Amino acid sequence: MTQKPSRLKGKRLPLLRRPEQPIDDSAWAGIALPGQRSVMRRFRALRRGVITALWTIPCILIQSVLVLFDGPARQAFSGIYWRVVCQIIGLDVRLIGAVAHKTADGRPVVFVSNHSSWLDVAVLGSRLPAAFIAKEEVGSWPVIRTIARLGRTVFVRRSRASTGRERDDMHGRLAGGDNLILFPEGTTSDGSRVLPFRTAFLSIAEMPVTPGGLPPIVQPISVVYDRLGGLPMGRASRPLFAWYGDMEIGSHFWRLAQHKGLRATVLLHQPLDPLAFPSRKALAATCWDIVADGAATLRQNRPARPSNGSAETGVQPKPAFV
Repeated sequence: MTQKPSRLKGKRLPLLRRPEQPIDDSAWAGIALPGQRSVMRRFRALRRGVITALWTIPCILIQSVLVLFDGPARQAFSGIYWRVVCQIIGLDVRLIGAVAHKTADGRPVVFVSNHSSWLDVAVLGSRLPAAFIAKEEVGSWPVIRTIARLGRTVFVRRSRASTGRERDDMHGRLAGGDNLILFPEGTTSDGSRVLPFRTAFLSIAEMPVTPGGLPPIVQPISVVYDRLGGLPMGRASRPLFAWYGDMEIGSHFWRLAQHKGLRATVLLHQPLDPLAFPSRKALAATCWDIVADGAATLRQNRPARPSNGSAETGVQPKPAFV
């Protein structure tokens, strides 16, 4: 008589055992504890936070000295600071295109970018030789205000680009040869779209800043966070990077710093000449079209390349340092 094959019996896990059954410790061999991954993520965030603080404290002291002197050192050190911050939090920055530099006739650059997170400051600050234009509220945030002021940030009211002293400050920076980074949306978004550009913010592109009365050139930039855990980002995970509404920067950093394989892609479009546009409104509309189209392409994880825009300056930007 042929013996029937014995049936495989499932091994009960301790959580499913009956009260009267003894615990078999071997059942957990090779099985990760439910909270192990969470503990590792929290430790990663804590480690990154501590290292960021330890890096920031001496940098504040160094930059406090550098800002007392004219020269490129203060701007260069600011870029080094943000580059290291990106490395500490595990954020890789990919550049597509070239960074525009001051032209031969002395025209500085106004970089115009979309804005979805405080991370934009670290990403762009690590790659662009420029100071930021920030909303007035930033100047009242603890620690952040110190870093911003040492980076020679220009603070403006959200309702309009400049009034009196603020406009004079921006004009003085550009006339002195400094480049500026502008977020013409006026606030941050959820990262799924680019908000309309406020025309008033582009008033700095009309300022005569050279001895010949020429305005600065404008370079549109699209910034998208497109990798999480080394994999392409989807719409569901995009809010992890976005910082908007009443979010606190501390809690946002804590959530973000728990993850690995982060990446931001910066798409640098061809610079535009404000003189080629009939009005500030037309310049703002063109910049928005370029930035929004580039950001949409990056969000869809499609190959992207810099846009030539509707009006080119003929400026040949120097290769970006990647």
